[in-house]
Amino acid sequence: MAPRRLLLVGEGNFSFAAAVSETLDPSTSLTATCLQRPADLAGDPAARENLRRLRERGTKIRFGVDCTQLADAFELHDREFDRICFNFPHCGRKAGVARNRELLAKFFQSCADVLAEEGEVHVALCRGQGGTPADNPTREWHNSWQVVAMAALGGFILSDVHPFSCEAVPGYKCTGYRSQDKSFHVEGALNHIFTRSLPFKGSQPRIFRVKLGDQWFSFPEPEALVGKLNRGFLEASSCHPIKTINEKLISELGKAFPLKRLKCPFPLLPPGDTSVLTSWNCDILSTVFWINLLEDNSNSESLTGGTTEDMEDFLVSLSELSFPKSPGRDGKEEAPEGIYAQAKIWLRPSLLVHVQAVIQAPDFLPGSLYILSGPVFQKCHILPFTMPAFHETLFILGFNKNPKDDCLQSLLNHLKGILDSLLTQTLLEGSKLSNSVEFVLQPNGKDYVINVKSHNFGPDCAKDLSIGSVTTSIPSIIHEEQCFVFVSMNLDLLAMLVWGISDWRMLWTFDKRFLKNFVPEKIEPFKSYSLYPPSYVHDISFWLDEKKGFDELEFHTVARAVSQDTVISIQFLSRFQHPKTKQVSLCYRLTYQTCDKALTQQQVASMQSQFRKEIQRLHVTPR
Repeated sequence: MAPRRLLLVGEGNFSFAAAVSETLDPSTSLTATCLQRPADLAGDPAARENLRRLRERGTKIRFGVDCTQLADAFELHDREFDRICFNFPHCGRKAGVARNRELLAKFFQSCADVLAEEGEVHVALCRGQGGTPADNPTREWHNSWQVVAMAALGGFILSDVHPFSCEAVPGYKCTGYRSQDKSFHVEGALNHIFTRSLPFKGSQPRIFRVKLGDQWFSFPEPEALVGKLNRGFLEASSCHPIKTINEKLISELGKAFPLKRLKCPFPLLPPGDTSVLTSWNCDILSTVFWINLLEDNSNSESLTGGTTEDMEDFLVSLSELSFPKSPGRDGKEEAPEGIYAQAKIWLRPSLLVHVQAVIQAPDFLPGSLYILSGPVFQKCHILPFTMPAFHETLFILGFNKNPKDDCLQSLLNHLKGILDSLLTQTLLEGSKLSNSVEFVLQPNGKDYVINVKSHNFGPDCAKDLSIGSVTTSIPSIIHEEQCFVFVSMNLDLLAMLVWGISDWRMLWTFDKRFLKNFVPEKIEPFKSYSLYPPSYVHDISFWLDEKKGFDELEFHTVARAVSQDTVISIQFLSRFQHPKTKQVSLCYRLTYQTCDKALTQQQVASMQSQFRKEIQRLHVTPR
């Protein structure tokens, strides 16, 4: 889309402005600026001619404009530019990369004051200067201008990059600093296009209110799950790719089986017997997010400290909870001051916790495919394809015990055909995908893991990804006349594979540009609006309290919470034992990187400092 208001900064002889002015739509307002004063250009015939041409076309010309102080050059009513262009910025003479980085950083910070909300900043750089993988050849990071990191200081992300062609603007002559005759070498130059990032706000957990019977309770969302509760990706009004992929799965399976779609309850589950968890996964308890409910008699409008959301659609069993009270002085129970009751409940780690209720319902019909879809939450290590929150679809099929009954095999065959079809829709023409989906039989001889080859993520990801499981042997579910099969699918991971979304965090972004990539009823490769985000590496070492042990999963969970999901990798480096005290120290390396926001080195340093403080609750002492 053509800009309505275009600002050019750092013009030397105004040849670029003169050339661009001939190509603009008449409705576009062009403002061309330079740092020099008119007297500085008086001796340049080319500059005088270009200025004459610009004035004839009604172009606004400003002299003495410092691109690092743009707010000083324009009044409030004269800002809101749709595009700001800076071609081949340079501090002049033999200025090193550090000074030129500083120039870029101040320029981007200045742009934030005068750019429209959905505007663009275009920066053309010579070959190799930018420091991104788009450069050819690529310089070492420390020897580049680190343009993406400098843009982050102004709240900008790199959204596109393409070759800069002088031929596209006939008459443009790139000049050196202060219009020196010596021009830059522009062969292989690139034009970098930046857009505003969503503001990187501090981690503020939202407060949720829930009604159990006639009583209201409140709780803050866990810090490691900030922004991931109650997002409504599967709601009827949603156009999120997770809903799209779920509907396609269900629609295709509906051609082979009679379907029964069930309304999935909200993922808060009551306290009590956790055997529903351990019956199908003995290790699952360590991954559960526990929630403390506090009685809340306030009005939702009066609550402070974050966004408040009411949630009344809960499991019936929640309304039947009896909350313990503290014993009073006379031995009778009484409520502690300010808090009537408190209960520890948990967020479901899988929809499998609901299977008992489904199959024991009086109207459960063998042969019908029952479907539950909803979000689930699990503590997990920080790895590229593991996520603490994702959307699961659970297919439940009951059938009579009969050696000739092929319901299970029929379900698996249909599911494989549907998944293969989905995973080939974004492949390039002529590409072949062989054996993309595989059902891997587990050691018990009854259950399967659903693996997919991750072609969309390139040769660097050679490992197969597990997108689900097929379970036929849950010990707590025993029925004399029927067998059951439970197929669990990770919709987030499946959506990533289908659209080629390489970072699971992108699915949870609040940036509205994400959903603009998806056209209803069409599946096309995803194009990110945040390219080549810089990464920052920090090491941390600490002494262990060997009597209390060290929980590495909790270590990852704290890192996820403190960093607001910007830690993308935690690598164990070394273990050291002091020769005299015998005390043990561990050292880890954390890599920070975002996929949708501008992240600065200063923000990362602050997070790392906070992380050092937070891990002390894990009974370790930072070194």
